[in-house]
Amino acid sequence: MNTVAEHIADFLKEYKPFDNLTFQELSDIATNIRVINLEKHAVLFQNNDPLHDSFYVVASGVINLTTIADAEETIINKCHEGDIFGLRPFFAKNNYMMTAKAREESIIYAIPIAVFRPFVANNSDVLNFLLESFAVNSRHTKDSVSSNGKLISDVDYIDQQSEMQYIQSLNYNNSPLTTQASHIVKDVAILMTEAMVDNIIICEKNHPIGIVTNADLSSKIATGRYPITETIDKIMSSPVVTVLENVSLAEAQLLMLKHNVTHLCVTKDGTSKSVVKGIISEHDLIVAQASNPGVLIKEIKRSQLPKDLKQIRDRLSDLIQNSIQKNIPISHVSNIASEINLAIIKRAVELSILDLGSPPARFAWLSIGSQGRKEQLLLTDQDSILIFEDVTPEKYREVKDYFLRLAKRTTSILEKVGYEYCPNGHMGSNMLWCKSLSDWTKQYNSWMNTPGENSNDLSSIFFDYEIVFGEPKIEEAIENVIFKNAVNNTLFFDFLGNDALKRNSPLSFFKKFIIEEEGPHKGKFDIKTRALMPLIDGARLLILNANIKGIQNTYLRFKQLAITDSKNAEIYLSCAEAFLTLSKFRTVEGLKNDDSGQYINLREMSKTDKEKLKNALAPMKDLEELIKSKFQLTQFS
Repeated sequence: MNTVAEHIADFLKEYKPFDNLTFQELSDIATNIRVINLEKHAVLFQNNDPLHDSFYVVASGVINLTTIADAEETIINKCHEGDIFGLRPFFAKNNYMMTAKAREESIIYAIPIAVFRPFVANNSDVLNFLLESFAVNSRHTKDSVSSNGKLISDVDYIDQQSEMQYIQSLNYNNSPLTTQASHIVKDVAILMTEAMVDNIIICEKNHPIGIVTNADLSSKIATGRYPITETIDKIMSSPVVTVLENVSLAEAQLLMLKHNVTHLCVTKDGTSKSVVKGIISEHDLIVAQASNPGVLIKEIKRSQLPKDLKQIRDRLSDLIQNSIQKNIPISHVSNIASEINLAIIKRAVELSILDLGSPPARFAWLSIGSQGRKEQLLLTDQDSILIFEDVTPEKYREVKDYFLRLAKRTTSILEKVGYEYCPNGHMGSNMLWCKSLSDWTKQYNSWMNTPGENSNDLSSIFFDYEIVFGEPKIEEAIENVIFKNAVNNTLFFDFLGNDALKRNSPLSFFKKFIIEEEGPHKGKFDIKTRALMPLIDGARLLILNANIKGIQNTYLRFKQLAITDSKNAEIYLSCAEAFLTLSKFRTVEGLKNDDSGQYINLREMSKTDKEKLKNALAPMKDLEELIKSKFQLTQFS
């Protein structure tokens, strides 16, 4: 290997995704790389240029990626040393949709796609990185990557995003155009034109033996290589690359890269020896990438109207539904949904500030309840509180009035997105729950030290919170107040313990489901109140009592309790799994009926699912006995 190639390989190994390759692999790539010197303002490619045969890495300097909208050039990204750009030739065949221009004198490495493609096809980590880079258009520099090689802004959910690529379903044409090998090219071309499609599958006994695309017609017929009177089998590409019906986005992308094809044939058993069920095109992959979590979050940040946020939230529902159908763990789905929900709420606050002007004081908007626990998979009601920093008495009224107006605008935006107003008024727009840090400190002190006197307005969801927007130190201050008051607070835990055990039993003495006896949900099982809430309340009670900070999620609370209280680990782990199972049942029901999923129609459930649901309720009795043994539960019994 020559000195230049060795230098390039040494450079690349410091950056993703090249750090997933061996030095020998990097050396093989480096020997084929072209070094491009760009002067300041020089253009490497521009919008609507034909695609190059390479993608690019910045060796030094800065490259601006820009797009034109409404006759105005907008910078959408700045690529620094180690950044990858120009990935469109990997994932699409249409022309560039942005311009790459040197902001200063720059050196660029051009990596031939034909050389790099085999490394992508054989390394899922490399593929994942390129998929995310193309879909999200995010920067991947040394400075923005944490010690474990992940983007700092993505550390909470980037693993789930990568895994989501492997379960994310594809929408594709499930009524593909087919023909027989003996048909004439001219007739087939007319058929494709009338059907307005760019591909047709050649079949023999309903099994695929080849495919013809517009590219084949252009390169083989239009050039005169074959006459238009030839039979279609003479110009078809064969064999066809086939896949199963439930192929994921990443699997499809991997196969297209590996075989260097633009279409995949979907068959009943995934082989060419079974019936054709559909056709997947590169365009289908690009559409699917638009539902990538990172793309959704980026679109949220650019949204200007509630209707834009609503459309994104609807796409999240589709993503959740597809994920559940693919059997991805519900805990991963919850993490993804939580980040997107958080981004929507944050954007609602930002839009409200844009309308009202800059806040007169620092503040924190906290989601409480299910979103505070990162468990809001469905479009349930919104719960929030607003805490602003202490101000002088003469400014208090003016400052509070601003934040009440801010909260009302924010909750109104969220209501238009689909998050209903909390029926109990637990929202920052309620003057009771929009106040200064000192007032909130007094509120928590009162709740925790004299719970019996404040039981009317004390809701346990105020102890499940997540900062959405604002000053993190304000959230930390509230957390410190809570845990300071929790130390040796027998009265408070007595109250919470009784509250956790007051829920009605989910099963009768004879192990039958307790169903609603009257009202609009008569005959249905209340999975929220009778099954999920006892687990949520129990986990909260036990985590506060154990003085464990920073864990709000019910599943993770039980997992942590299993570590800190190993004597009862089996109970905690059973509760953790039960919570996931019950959450999935509720989510499936909610998606099916487009509601909160609170009430399960048992008559529509299979015998197997009923048994699975009943088994998930089993750990609740052990949890109840554990709570009774740990706490006195006499004062409020």
